[in-house]
Amino acid sequence: MASRLDNRFAKLTWLAATLLTAAMWWLGSGLQPLWWLTWFAPLPVLWLAPRVRTPWALLAAFTAYAIGSLNEWSYLHEAIGLPMVAIMFFIAMPGVMLALCVWLFRRLLLRGYVMVAALSVSSAWVSAEYVYSLLSPHSTFGNIAYTQMDALAIIQVAAMTGLWGVGFILLLLPAAIAACIASRTTGKLRSSAPVLLAAAIVAALAIYGSWRLRTPAASTMRIGLVSLQKPAGVSLSEPAGQALEVRYLAVANRLGDQGAKLVLMPETTFKLASANIPAFAQLAHAREITMATGVDSEMNPSSARNMLMVFRPRTPTLFTYSKHHLLIGLEQYKPGTDYTMLDATPRIGLAICKDMDFHDIGWAYAARDTQLLLVPASDFTVDGWLHSRMAIMRGVENGFAIARAAHAGRLTLSDDRGRVLAEASSEHQDAEVVGDLSLRETHTLYSRFDDWFAWLNLFALVSWLAIAFLPRAQIDSRK
Repeated sequence: MASRLDNRFAKLTWLAATLLTAAMWWLGSGLQPLWWLTWFAPLPVLWLAPRVRTPWALLAAFTAYAIGSLNEWSYLHEAIGLPMVAIMFFIAMPGVMLALCVWLFRRLLLRGYVMVAALSVSSAWVSAEYVYSLLSPHSTFGNIAYTQMDALAIIQVAAMTGLWGVGFILLLLPAAIAACIASRTTGKLRSSAPVLLAAAIVAALAIYGSWRLRTPAASTMRIGLVSLQKPAGVSLSEPAGQALEVRYLAVANRLGDQGAKLVLMPETTFKLASANIPAFAQLAHAREITMATGVDSEMNPSSARNMLMVFRPRTPTLFTYSKHHLLIGLEQYKPGTDYTMLDATPRIGLAICKDMDFHDIGWAYAARDTQLLLVPASDFTVDGWLHSRMAIMRGVENGFAIARAAHAGRLTLSDDRGRVLAEASSEHQDAEVVGDLSLRETHTLYSRFDDWFAWLNLFALVSWLAIAFLPRAQIDSRK
């Protein structure tokens, strides 16, 4: 094991490693991350860990990721308006998680368990994110896997492991490199084993992902998405709401002229006191277009709902879905409990905005053999890329395409492999887009076995902790 740094350079080296990790985490996380930097962000502090005393190693890890997480300060404070306590929690959490990973990594390295040390960082990080997702009202928001949504070959592992597998390999490679550099007591082949293992796993998953991306589509559906600027809380019974309805009808007709068979509008586009929008129903029948819009439903004033209404051609049936997962502090609706599938083929399900942060929605629609999920949404302007990609991850995990139309965000058509086939920004403007969305009948390992990989990491973490803290004699006696 390498000796501690010479005192003359210790402070400077500590500062350099901390700031380098902070800079890479700042750029490799947040609202629009540089995905490739995320892979290397923890490497400097992991390299530092066995070379300084434990308190300094933990301080470097916490400080680096806390500083890097400040890239979301204006988003959390100004865009969402969270209380200061919540903001500090969100900013500190990644630093706490990395500090715990470094603590275990350092302990195992100093005990001579190079391979276990390399694996422990991934297990500890994934376990912490999994437990957090179960306890947090925001579920998977902030998960490190979302930084990789532009790395299509890598995120295909989510079809087997969920987003937990993405996080695992992200931490495995830098931990393996740091462990090998730190090792000085073993032969060259054994010292290189963690890096060879990590490289082999990443390469195998990249090959698998590339193969999966080449699977042809079974069919396509032409879909239009539209988001128009509007006053807040506009009612369809008011002149402003009726004018907005006319504008949406005009765009729907235009998208129909371009071949769209389905038109989706954002979350809570209209405030509605009735159970119908006659003009939308008439257009659906006249143009053979499925019309789907989010509404603030006040049919029952005592239990308003954030609802999606869908009008299908050639049927009087109105399909509705009420949002399950509400944004705490900002939404006062009664949450829904049912899942809705449209009639006929392709098999189309309904969800709304924040529902896509949660795995239960994905599992429920995967169990219903869904091919396409319609998701009206409302974003906070600056988070359009991130929140749209969180929804897209559910499609990769569970095997369905997603049509998502957001106010102040992104309009996206994505297939079950996470490819964005059409996109437009509604962050500061009216937006519309039409495209052919690939549909498949996909059944993923993750949708069948849920969070099996997260549980595997929890069990592995218990083993790594035992190796780190039990007396060596007890460990050797159990081999």
